[in-house]
Amino acid sequence: MKLPIVDENSIEAIPLRGRQLRWIVTKENTEAQHCTMCVIHMQPGETARPAHSHPNGEEVIYIVQGSGKIMIDGVVEPVEEGCTILIPQGKIHMLRNSGGTEMKAACFFAPPSDLSTYLAYEDVQFPD
Repeated sequence: MKLPIVDENSIEAIPLRGRQLRWIVTKENTEAQHCTMCVIHMQPGETARPAHSHPNGEEVIYIVQGSGKIMIDGVVEPVEEGCTILIPQGKIHMLRNSGGTEMKAACFFAPPSDLSTYLAYEDVQFPD
């Protein structure tokens, strides 16, 4: 039996506004049934756009490296390496790299999610 170990670098990055995203844990590459996980890389000054929510589940974001700010339903808080953020189901959110180095974040979803399950809010801006 082969263990479901996935090297992030073996996954092709998806270029999205403000970030590069790799789906690391999916049903297709690990046979995960109850969750998915992606890694995002953000350059300094970038904001993951558009603002979005996950109407069918929760997201947990772990900041692997870098620092910035998270906005959840209009409330902005600083985040840095080692911080974990729970995004409750249906809450509109955005992540910004306001630090001076690349930000890397691991994003966990339950139940499983992919880009087709995101609900976008193009009119919501990150407060300055």
